[in-house]
Amino acid sequence: MSIETAYFIGHGSPMNALEHNAQTQQWQSMLQGSKPRAILMISAHWYTHGTAVTAMNFPRTIHDFYGFPADLYQIQYPAQGCPELATQIKSLLAPAEVQLNMNWGLDHGAWSVLIHMFPNADVPVVQLSLDQNLTPLEHLQLAKKLASLRQQGVMIIGSGNVVHNLRMLDWQSTQPPLWAEQFNYKIKELLLENNLKGLAQYQNIGEAARLAVPHPDHFLPLLYVLGTGLDGDEISLFNDEILYGALSMLSVKLSTKV
Repeated sequence: MSIETAYFIGHGSPMNALEHNAQTQQWQSMLQGSKPRAILMISAHWYTHGTAVTAMNFPRTIHDFYGFPADLYQIQYPAQGCPELATQIKSLLAPAEVQLNMNWGLDHGAWSVLIHMFPNADVPVVQLSLDQNLTPLEHLQLAKKLASLRQQGVMIIGSGNVVHNLRMLDWQSTQPPLWAEQFNYKIKELLLENNLKGLAQYQNIGEAARLAVPHPDHFLPLLYVLGTGLDGDEISLFNDEILYGALSMLSVKLSTKV
């Protein structure tokens, strides 16, 4: 069985689910025809007390946003779940307690990306939550326990944004503010250096980090993808744009040549 690729996707606005733009086309083209056995999705939008993993056979499509066009609320992403994979994840993450969750489903951080990457919804999907009680470094250490899944045909996808400050959005912006560019650039440097500790300590970047990551939820999925890195992985960066002054679409691909 081939070693599956891992991706961090800067998912941006929920409207990307309806649009076919430069970013969504890249999400699809980076797959190069890959079809994994299953997908483990880590979305910024499932932020919980404790760690949970979806364990139902048919996860529901969650429309966890408001104020968008009616067409967006009609989208369904009917991928199957994979209870066996959920149970395996629970075992891999021990001794951390992991709840087998039967209520959540796939939030828009998951399906707005998957609808472009796997439009036929023909790959089973399991979603892992982000435990808000853990530090970024603890999230990274937890993610390392999941690396073996890639060797078993499971694709790891993290969905968030490196720069994500909704209060600072400027819909007319054509040039990102300096703080957004500085933080985005520094993250790219750390990625290309494979400096996982530096990435987990992103707060040390200073004022730019405070503005770029006012809340950790959209940054943490990146650490999960990086934590599943394997020896021989090559890292590729794509969709390196900052939209509306405060939303980085920067995305990352980890792939191993075998």
